[in-house]
Amino acid sequence: MGLVQGNLIPAFAGAWLAVVMTNHSFLSSIPQILLMLFGSTLIMGGACALNNYYDQDIDRIMPSKQNRPTVNNRITDQNLLLLSFGMMLVGEICLFLLNIPSGVLGLMGIVGYVSYYSIWSKRHTTWNTVIGSFPGAVPPLIGWVAIEGQISLTAIALFLVVFCWQPIHFYALAIKRKDEYALANIPMLPSVKGFKRTRVSMFIWLIILLPVPLLLINLGVVFVVLATLLNLGWIALGLTTFKKNSDQTKWATQMFIYSLNYLVIFFVLAVIVSLLTLI
Repeated sequence: MGLVQGNLIPAFAGAWLAVVMTNHSFLSSIPQILLMLFGSTLIMGGACALNNYYDQDIDRIMPSKQNRPTVNNRITDQNLLLLSFGMMLVGEICLFLLNIPSGVLGLMGIVGYVSYYSIWSKRHTTWNTVIGSFPGAVPPLIGWVAIEGQISLTAIALFLVVFCWQPIHFYALAIKRKDEYALANIPMLPSVKGFKRTRVSMFIWLIILLPVPLLLINLGVVFVVLATLLNLGWIALGLTTFKKNSDQTKWATQMFIYSLNYLVIFFVLAVIVSLLTLI
């Protein structure tokens, strides 16, 4: 579900909003949307596979990664690399068939995720999550550009939503797995700086995320209000007090679950509201 929630839903929403807000015909845009989703799925899957290849040494140490095919030898390194590069190649061909900007954004996502995040920042700095958020927020841009051919303020707003969402989401997960990351010597923020510092960072990103719906005012006041309430709900949950160390994991789990629901609700809400404007 992570691939769908974090990538395909934002990509589809970006394409859908481009159709509605730039007066494209939905029926004539269906082939473009399907090709975009297919190509995006391939490059995301291929990049993730390449990440799994590179991370084999640390994955073998972390209990939560033991079901990965690279850890339990269900796939050879050669086959994994062939699969990874094959998926990314076909995915990029699909995106370039749509238009050059879509293909370029796809390449930026691949390079950013594999090199700047997986190979460099993940193992060297506590800023790894923020750095990885840049390529992770590319899908809605690809969706929009696949239809419109160029980036707009709306596309940037969708990018910012996913970009700000990722540190909160992954910090919550990292709190739950801080011992694993410490064991694997991965400098995730909770493992290096501790829970309190991570919690403050999560609130900073929540505050940055709070006004972002205002950039989508062209979807209407109703959407801005509902999206802002969704943000305020997340902040309210984050303010939940706790007394024992064991509550840290409980709090992080609640924040993580909210993050999973947040992204789906936000983009589905954007699609529904845009549909109502057509009635």
